[in-house]
Amino acid sequence: MENIKILWVDDEIDVLKPHIMFLEQKGYAVDVTNNGSEALDMVRDNIYDIIFLDEQMPGLSGIETLEKLKADFPNLPVVMITKSEEELIMEEAIGSNIADYLIKPVNPKQILLSLKKNLENKKLRSEKSTTQYQQTFNQLGMQISGRLDHDEWVDVYKQLVRWELELDNSTDSGILEILNMQKHEANQVFAKFIERNYYDWINGHSDNRPVLSHTLLKEKLFPMITGNRPLFFILIDNLRYDQWKTIQPVIEDKFRVKSDDIYYSILPTVTQYARNALFSGLMPAEIQRKYPNFWIGEDDEGTKNQYEEQLLGEYLKRYGKNIKSSYTKVLNLNVGRKLVESLPNLINNDLNVIVYNFVDMLSHARTEMEIIRELADDESAYRSISLSWFEHSPLKEIFDYLADKKADVIVTTDHGSVRVNDPVKVLGDRNTNTNLRYKVGKALQYNSKEVYEVRNPDDIYLPRLNVSSSFIFCKKNDFFAYPNNYNYYVNYYKNTFQHGGISLEEMLIPYIVLSAK
Repeated sequence: MENIKILWVDDEIDVLKPHIMFLEQKGYAVDVTNNGSEALDMVRDNIYDIIFLDEQMPGLSGIETLEKLKADFPNLPVVMITKSEEELIMEEAIGSNIADYLIKPVNPKQILLSLKKNLENKKLRSEKSTTQYQQTFNQLGMQISGRLDHDEWVDVYKQLVRWELELDNSTDSGILEILNMQKHEANQVFAKFIERNYYDWINGHSDNRPVLSHTLLKEKLFPMITGNRPLFFILIDNLRYDQWKTIQPVIEDKFRVKSDDIYYSILPTVTQYARNALFSGLMPAEIQRKYPNFWIGEDDEGTKNQYEEQLLGEYLKRYGKNIKSSYTKVLNLNVGRKLVESLPNLINNDLNVIVYNFVDMLSHARTEMEIIRELADDESAYRSISLSWFEHSPLKEIFDYLADKKADVIVTTDHGSVRVNDPVKVLGDRNTNTNLRYKVGKALQYNSKEVYEVRNPDDIYLPRLNVSSSFIFCKKNDFFAYPNNYNYYVNYYKNTFQHGGISLEEMLIPYIVLSAK
């Protein structure tokens, strides 16, 4: 194999000449030595891609050589080869972070497999993923163009996310472009699906409607409140399904995923509407009518979600859930750390609700801060930075604690976000809201073919700002831009993550049930 250089360390190296010749015939360059001390000198003087190391050698043993190698070259893969099958020696070698472990006598095929696994694994996986996606491309395209119901759209979105993650590290820019085009096509068709069905879902005219923001707790959470085990409902603001799949392996160290579901956010897909609906069990217009003190409108001052805890309390009362519960909102690192300290006081409650605001802050920071734009330049990097945050956050400590206490945990969100690219012109007066994915106001001017328009907000249970106000929603990867300062505005917001409109990423969001191992 071109440019791959191996060092083989074994006190019986002469016996291994057939193996070495086999590797050289395959294109690998192989250096040899019969002792650990010389091996260390050779590694300092040469660049090797991988080392095969005999565990039982006179003088410096294999384990001792391994320890010295790892001290100076921690990322250099080492394959330990030994005659011994003693568990203690295996554990010692594995604990020293070896790349592989082979028992003598080894045959050439074992050696070749170990090399491919350690040096070509990433490339082989990328090639296999590319081939598999190419094979399913047409089938997925036919699904997208069919007349899907809401469950089938969930399946399509899960498949698209799977391929995004599978191809994350692909160097084949062509296949990534094809996937992005297929995702764009899916979002176009999905928007039409929402336009056809959303009114009927919200008004109860359809027997086949998905779980929506305002029905989620009644249908999914309330049946789990039994008091038999600690139950924590953790809402991570703006967590997309692909971001959940990225942090899932970390969580699965201590939890089993009992169900991996997706529900539909209501419109607009923003915190003010979707999360208030979730915690109240009511659509926004119903909240405004039933609890006017708990609804803060578009043109009102102040945070739009000040009363989630009160709305949840009223919801629990309406359904006769006379339980001991808590509600905590984490808006910064210090509050997160205090929550970790207070967990022993919460563990005996029937229900604990935690709203954790990080991903939403990340998406806003990415828009406003050049450094975050650089760090999260694309979808893959956006997922990566979310994972890195999670692994070093108080939220990870919360999960670890809850696993130790054998708690049941629900992970969900209120809406997702979509990376926007295509501007759609809109005109409105100075009272029109500022969101880039939906607009509400009077006398809005726009091309009706480019948006989902709701002239009468009552039709989908949204509050009216005034008699003539209407809502319009962006679809797929569009965002609203005003004609004034158009080019500056478009360049500033292009390629940022926004929410409020209609897309798979914003509306199809995770609802995950975890059980401690």
